[in-house]
Amino acid sequence: MEYATQKEALVLAEYGRHVQDMVKHVLTIEDREKRNEAAETIVQIMTQLNPSFKGSDELQQKLWDDLYIISDFKLDIDAPYPKPKPRNEITAEKIDYPDQKFKFKHYGKIIEALIEAALKIENEEEQQELIQQIANLMKRSYLNYNRDSVNEEMIIDQLSSMSGGKLKLDPEFKFIHTNDIVSNNKHQNNRGQSKGRGKRKWKK
Repeated sequence: MEYATQKEALVLAEYGRHVQDMVKHVLTIEDREKRNEAAETIVQIMTQLNPSFKGSDELQQKLWDDLYIISDFKLDIDAPYPKPKPRNEITAEKIDYPDQKFKFKHYGKIIEALIEAALKIENEEEQQELIQQIANLMKRSYLNYNRDSVNEEMIIDQLSSMSGGKLKLDPEFKFIHTNDIVSNNKHQNNRGQSKGRGKRKWKK
């Protein structure tokens, strides 16, 4: 008597041992035409085991792929679909991740993108307007990173450095006052907290 534990392990358990034994038999058929017919019969049986696969070209291809997998990719037949590759032969497509090496991390990618946009503007007046907006955004970002102090001259130098020395602020430009930024941030935080309290429902 042969126990289940003594039998060959199932490659794809959902099709059962009978299908696996039939695939092993097909591998021994020398005549190609008969081998093709036998493989077609096995796929029909696999379809009966999975009625929902019938009528779907994509799911039918999966059955043929599974047939190859059960045969350890040794099956040589004229299938209606290309022979799949074993997983160990599939090379994953390399994904290029965005470069996250910021020169000044506290400014983030948005500031870098704005600087790149400013460099493309040909109109000097429009370019200067965007440069000034970037400078004020840099100051806001810096205050979020370091609330104790902010050096505006340093921000100007960093703006120049990040743009490769191509973007210069108008000498008469004045940054938004630090107190205005801080008070505005506090107002927004308080507003958000009050909205949260207003939506809260208390049960009595």
